[in-house]
Amino acid sequence: MNDGRDFRGRARSGGRVDRHRFPPENAALPFSERTAMQRVFSGIQPTGIPTLGNYLGAVRNWVKLQEDHDCIYCVVDLHAITMTHDPKTLAQATREMAAALIAAGIDPTRSTLFHQSAVSAHLRLAWIFECVVRLGWLNRMTQFKDKAGKDRENFSAGLYTYPALMAADILAYHATRVPVGDDQRQHLELANDIAQKFNFDFCAGETFFPLIEPLILGPAARVMSLRDGTKKMSKSDPSDQSRINLTDDADTIALKIRRAKTDPEPLPSDTAGLEGRPEARNLIGIYAALTDTDHASVLREHGGRGFGDYKKILADLLVAKLEPIAEEMRRLLGDAATIDAILRDGAGRAEAIAEPIVREAEKRVGFLRV
Repeated sequence: MNDGRDFRGRARSGGRVDRHRFPPENAALPFSERTAMQRVFSGIQPTGIPTLGNYLGAVRNWVKLQEDHDCIYCVVDLHAITMTHDPKTLAQATREMAAALIAAGIDPTRSTLFHQSAVSAHLRLAWIFECVVRLGWLNRMTQFKDKAGKDRENFSAGLYTYPALMAADILAYHATRVPVGDDQRQHLELANDIAQKFNFDFCAGETFFPLIEPLILGPAARVMSLRDGTKKMSKSDPSDQSRINLTDDADTIALKIRRAKTDPEPLPSDTAGLEGRPEARNLIGIYAALTDTDHASVLREHGGRGFGDYKKILADLLVAKLEPIAEEMRRLLGDAATIDAILRDGAGRAEAIAEPIVREAEKRVGFLRV
């Protein structure tokens, strides 16, 4: 079906849940009635307890999207094995991530929540996309270069082709909106290139796979390390003092905020005074995100304070917001059977959406179906 023309040149230039019983009996809006909504897909790796950065930069926005989107949320355990991992802990880490999402407000009676490896459509479509994507396109992906550095020959091929699997994750559901940070925007652009090339090569230009729109949502999309305001807060940072975990208790949160790196100057009265002060900007940004306001409003209220006083106020706010999540997460982790039932039900819902889409993609590339 490919006539040898240059595809790229032609196609494109340049909160806490109730103690629900499961399966759910009273979903707010049946899945059968959500088809008119735009479909959102997003995923998170089970590589440690989610941090404050994960919550403010992603998960909290996922919760809000449930109001007016058909949401599919995935614990991406296939992506997790592209890097060195411990197979003895992956299953439990997957449960922990699911529990964290539910405790933070992802409602499995309103959204589809599952783990990636439970739905084979992801891998089947990923292989097709690996045969569609071009090496030159993958070579331009900066995230692989950043992770592998000069030692790229020793990294897995899975990490290199990660963007093809990410494209399959989204397009297996014909999702059109994906909430992402700036670091994933390039991968979404590649996913759209893959979709357009598939449509061009196998669908006579028909739009079988839709274009994806990135959603950059909410304040404090990049919460930074408490030890270095120039680096993103990360689950993988060797120092636990660099982050607030969603499971941290009140005393731990207060201690980490008290020890957070700052500078000797008091808080400025306006945002211009944050220039060149990354740690101050980070702590102001966290407060702004937690209160659904902006840097200027926080500085109008707290400008002139020393960091000693401000850190106490910030720690109290963090405890008030995060303690209910930690409590609910602990409750859920004490009932592994319920978490497994939620993931199993979610995988069934996900498969029901993805299977006909991927089977049609397989038919279009010419696979025999008997």
